[in-house]
Amino acid sequence: MNRNPGRATRASRHLGALGFVLLAVTCLACGKRGTEEHPDATTPDRPNILFLFTDDQRADAVGAYGNPYVRTPAIDALARRGFSFREAHIMGSHHGAVCAPSRAMLMSGRTLFHVYDDLDSVQTFPEVLGRHGYVTFGTGKWHQSRESFARSFQHGRNVFFGGMSDHRAVPLQQRLPDGGFSEVEVEGFSTDLFVDAAIEFLEGHAAAAAATPFLAYVAFTAPHDPRSPPEEYRAMYTGAGQPLPPNFMPVHPFHNGWMTGRDEQLAAWPRAPEVIREQTGEYYGLVTHVDTRIGDLLATLERTGLANRTVVVLASDNGLALGSHGLLGKQSLYEHSTRVPLIVAGPGIPAGESRALVMLYDLFPTIAGLTGVAMPEGVEGLDLSGLWRGEATRVRDVIYTAYEDKMRAVRDRRVKLIRYPLLDHVQLFDLERDPFELRNLADDPDHAEERTRLTALLESQHDVLDDPHPLVTDEKASMEFDYESIRRVPDAHQPGWVVEKYFD
Repeated sequence: MNRNPGRATRASRHLGALGFVLLAVTCLACGKRGTEEHPDATTPDRPNILFLFTDDQRADAVGAYGNPYVRTPAIDALARRGFSFREAHIMGSHHGAVCAPSRAMLMSGRTLFHVYDDLDSVQTFPEVLGRHGYVTFGTGKWHQSRESFARSFQHGRNVFFGGMSDHRAVPLQQRLPDGGFSEVEVEGFSTDLFVDAAIEFLEGHAAAAAATPFLAYVAFTAPHDPRSPPEEYRAMYTGAGQPLPPNFMPVHPFHNGWMTGRDEQLAAWPRAPEVIREQTGEYYGLVTHVDTRIGDLLATLERTGLANRTVVVLASDNGLALGSHGLLGKQSLYEHSTRVPLIVAGPGIPAGESRALVMLYDLFPTIAGLTGVAMPEGVEGLDLSGLWRGEATRVRDVIYTAYEDKMRAVRDRRVKLIRYPLLDHVQLFDLERDPFELRNLADDPDHAEERTRLTALLESQHDVLDDPHPLVTDEKASMEFDYESIRRVPDAHQPGWVVEKYFD
């Protein structure tokens, strides 16, 4: 059901009868096969792809993943009938806007230091699908150049080329028939505008009865801050009693090199429990609003007869601390910031889940495998489709993550080491016994061999992945953090009520 008919009407002025399609694909690792309730139907030779990409959604901000406080019925249903990758990660970033390189890695299938955040000189998976006969449509946050969008998508509606904005004032542009872009428009709430454009595309594609498959890429700006959901969704969590994260801390134990970045200034230090609860409720309100509109998109697939030919992929560009370890943002290498939800559902995809180590940039080769297109040179991800089919396939034993020149981490399925090169400081966590990364074992003599083994792994992966930043420093920076002298200044995108509530 279209919950915003006024906005859909405005979208139709630009879109007309033309439609676009998308789905999101991502996955890794073996899981259970189809059941009687979820038969392992045959995947169409060239399925449609609907790719749903959220912004700053923690891996645990999904009801089906064991969170009883966030309401995500549409995503939960997708998880029940699809295949979930419970250990999906991003590789990191070379600057504070983590979503830009994360999206570049997704689109290119390349690792961080082989693409950074520049898609102008590499091929994207929508671009490759378009060359192989797919109709390609994009809406929402691109966070890359207009030139790379124009190469990637034949059609675009309500496209945002920036990194963040007030959800009610996102500057949007339309892809024009001549290949250019319209003047900037500002109208409505971001989530509604993106979904309405995608629904219009799906309806147009179905009405045209075209045999041509489509890729529809729907990139939300939520639940990225400002944490300002529509009032009805904000009210859902007012006084709802959402708990603090298990690894809540008033202040991070040491200065990690990024204690005063923009994201970290969204609440005062020390973090007050009631403030973290309030911001978590507002964050969940954004998640639930996105989930409601995802439900509208999935209902559109059913209503138009496209569902049995469409693979849906849902993922996010990074996680978020939101009080974990005394942090608010995503500029760290703890699991809450690097892990993301990842679900693939549709014909031929059995219900199940896996805890194999998956990277977001695995989606390019996975989508290529689903659609039968050849990958260009330079793609480094793994095709994960064989894993949900139960076929023998190559899997990843370790993952390497990085943030600026300040943090490096390596982990296997059980143990994780984080090194802070500028501090000459190390953390070691047993993720099986300590999933919330609370007990640092780096200096425990009983774990000296694990530290040595993972340090060697870190050095090896550092070289293999062409990381240009050294793992050691000649001048050790201070680990002290004096937050009392910091004057917090809200950025221009925060609505007035958020400024009044959380800033002096």
